[in-house]
Amino acid sequence: MSGSPTDQDTDTSRRRFLGTVAGSVAALTVAPGVLLVRTAEAKPNAQPVSNAVRWGLLVDTDKCTKGCDACVSACDKEHGLYKKGPAEDQAQWIRKVEVKNPKTGYEFSLPVMCQHCEKPPCVDVCPTGASFRRADGIVLVDRHICIGCRYCMMACPYKARSFVAENLHHQVADSPRGKGTVGGCNMCVHRVDENENPACVDACDADGHKALIFGDLKDPNSEISKQLAKYKTTQIREDLGLDPGVYYRGI
Repeated sequence: MSGSPTDQDTDTSRRRFLGTVAGSVAALTVAPGVLLVRTAEAKPNAQPVSNAVRWGLLVDTDKCTKGCDACVSACDKEHGLYKKGPAEDQAQWIRKVEVKNPKTGYEFSLPVMCQHCEKPPCVDVCPTGASFRRADGIVLVDRHICIGCRYCMMACPYKARSFVAENLHHQVADSPRGKGTVGGCNMCVHRVDENENPACVDACDADGHKALIFGDLKDPNSEISKQLAKYKTTQIREDLGLDPGVYYRGI
């Protein structure tokens, strides 16, 4: 019958369709019988960002008070990280570390979180693209394509990622998480995109310590850039060459 598709036409169309699919996705086998389909590189859902900005954080350990957990409490509240269940199942996006030099006895306290590296190892080892770095330097996890393999947790030298092993309660709309996925400090990206400080910074200011400064590392007129130019600062594990976006003064 005139105009009816032939078997050859159908086969040609099928090959053309499969070729298009193969060009847009990549298949990845992670275990026998398990096949992942990797889409294009993960991108945030917010408006486009630019590499003209690089967000960073400066921690002044001389102002960070031992025993104060204002930044930790603010982070927990902002992201719904309520501490329940066994310790190994508790998400911890920022933690206070007490350090003491055994030779001099000098002690100081400092918060440690995702360091938002220029060359993040968590991104390098992620098999699905769930771990990714935005153009403005913020390192994120896309929970929709995270498979919970925890390679990123093993690769991170700062122990900055947490695995969600149990059912979640008290979820917050701006920072959703999912059971079986990994999460970590996202520098309060939802606040940053609204021209606000991360929650930990505002909490530290409100508590009167002002030990945290957030801003654009590429802007010479930003307060963080002025402080970095004026005082000696350190990046944790500078020897790894990851170029973290978090700097510390006084360590």
